[in-house]
Amino acid sequence: MWLAMNIDDLETVELLRLHSKATEELRRRKIVRTNNNPLGDYTEWLVAKCMGLRLAENSKAGYDAISDTGVTFQIKGRRITPSNKSRQLSAIRNYDTKDFDWLVAVIFDQNFDILNVYLVPHEVIGEYCPHRDHVNGRVVVMSGPIIKDSRVTDISDQFQA
Repeated sequence: MWLAMNIDDLETVELLRLHSKATEELRRRKIVRTNNNPLGDYTEWLVAKCMGLRLAENSKAGYDAISDTGVTFQIKGRRITPSNKSRQLSAIRNYDTKDFDWLVAVIFDQNFDILNVYLVPHEVIGEYCPHRDHVNGRVVVMSGPIIKDSRVTDISDQFQA
C-alpha cells in the first residue's frame, strides 16, 4: 500500500523524518540491522531468506552469510536508476584472505525490484576485478565479461515472487 500523502508536498525535514521512521520500522521487522543506507542490509536479509542462509554477526569481516554446510557468502547489492546506471558494487576488501567462498551480487532497479542476481565464485573476482588503492579493495562491476564467464551463474529465478 502506498502512503496516503503526496510526498511532493512534504518539506525537506519531513522527508528526512519519514526516512527515519521507515528505517525504524525496517529494523523492527528485522529486515535491516543498522541505521545506514538500507540497501546493504536489505540485500543481505533478502539473500539469506531466499537462499536459506544464516546471517553473520554485523561485526564479522569478510563474509555476510553462511550455509548449514559452512559455505560462506559475501553479499553486495546495487540499485541502478535512470540517472546512475552503474553496476559497480562496493569494494571487496581483504580479498586475498579468502574469507568468503561466493559473492552474491544483486542488481535492483530504482524501485528495489530485482533485475539480476549473480552467484560468483571467489576466484573469478580475482581474475576480473583489479585492486584499487583509492578504495583499498577490489572493484567489482557486474557487467561485461564477468557475467559472461561460465563459472558465474544467474540465479535471479530463485528470487522471484
